[in-house]
Amino acid sequence: MSEKVLQYHKPSLQGILTIPGDKSVSHRSVMFGSIATGKTTVDGFLLGEDCLSTIDCFRKLGVKIDVDGTNVTIDSAGMDAWQESTEVLYTGNSGTTTRLMLGILAGSNVHTVMTGDASIGKRPMRRVIDPLRQMGAHITGRANGQFTPLAIQGTKLQAIDYQMPVASAQVKSAILLAGLRAEGTTIVRESEVSRDHTERMLRQFGAQVDVADGVVSFKGGQTLTGTHVSVPGDISSAAFFLVAGAICKGSRIVLENVGVNPTRDGIIEVLQNMGASMTLAHNDDGQAEPTATITIATSTLKGTTIEGDIIPRLIDEIPILALLATQAHGKTIIKDAEELKVKETDRITAVVDELKKLGATIEATADGMVIEGPTPLRGASLKTYGDHRIGMMGAVAALMTDGAVTLDDAQCIAVSYPTFFEHVETVTQ
Repeated sequence: MSEKVLQYHKPSLQGILTIPGDKSVSHRSVMFGSIATGKTTVDGFLLGEDCLSTIDCFRKLGVKIDVDGTNVTIDSAGMDAWQESTEVLYTGNSGTTTRLMLGILAGSNVHTVMTGDASIGKRPMRRVIDPLRQMGAHITGRANGQFTPLAIQGTKLQAIDYQMPVASAQVKSAILLAGLRAEGTTIVRESEVSRDHTERMLRQFGAQVDVADGVVSFKGGQTLTGTHVSVPGDISSAAFFLVAGAICKGSRIVLENVGVNPTRDGIIEVLQNMGASMTLAHNDDGQAEPTATITIATSTLKGTTIEGDIIPRLIDEIPILALLATQAHGKTIIKDAEELKVKETDRITAVVDELKKLGATIEATADGMVIEGPTPLRGASLKTYGDHRIGMMGAVAALMTDGAVTLDDAQCIAVSYPTFFEHVETVTQ
């Protein structure tokens, strides 16, 4: 635990920031590079604790991975060359590492045991394990595989045609990654399309993938070949400075090279709907992931309703959007966000409880929250729940408060944004 006291005296925010690499793409770059045959080079890699956990897991399987700043090189002879680890694969706080590794390991030639930290130990894994078991996976664990620790005996898999019960990129990706080693054509059907980084990266590494009308399909047995991956800035991390720039008086912030994947850009749409003073300059660099330079300035905001198929496109941004809503005129309603209850913590309860401490007019609902604004915010002592996004929400709130904000555990922010406080200092000078 690392308590941090923040007091900024309501600064105007000015400056240019390069947001750290996208967490989802960074994870997958190492995973795909380790599955592929040959050398994979990555630039812009996120050196957050979650992504480093992914590197550690593959090193334990015998994959050669070198890290030089934000440049990563993976040398792999393919999955069949992996070695059984004598150690437990430790995934830390990373749900992405844990769930996607299940899909990868299910069709491997090795036996592994995987576990994470206390937070991971509470997060549901059956949503991934059940479809993998339908493919023939041998996975056992606590509460019949509901929770870590989990043991995976790699085996031959059969493709399935799977209808997703909820929009989840982690579940979809685990099935698709298992499908690489499955006999037949793996099909995943989504009613609401979740983030598509896995589909894009499959193609980038040479696989043929068909995507149409929410249906993803591809044949098993395809070989991936090492390639170069350029990781864009993480829009989920950029979200905190987009909100800060919109709500702090006299502010103008430029965020460079931000990923604007259309399955992830819900926050852009919400900010536009709420009247934010924001411009996007799209980059035309031919990369697998689209990027843009985003400029945000102090804005007069109005309340809105956030619901339906936009929710999977901004699920990680809801904590900071709730803070944004406290400074908008009128009522903001967030619904259809039950998935927040099974994140690093129950984010509905956590967001509502902590924003109330700051003086926000906010109430929880069964699937979201209702916020009335604009409301002046006061200093308070906040819990982060060990959740990086709750911690950063509190830190951005401190830019607006009368009085200091104390975070009980600021270190948790390093999971996804290790340079967060340095970047706050940059724009508050």
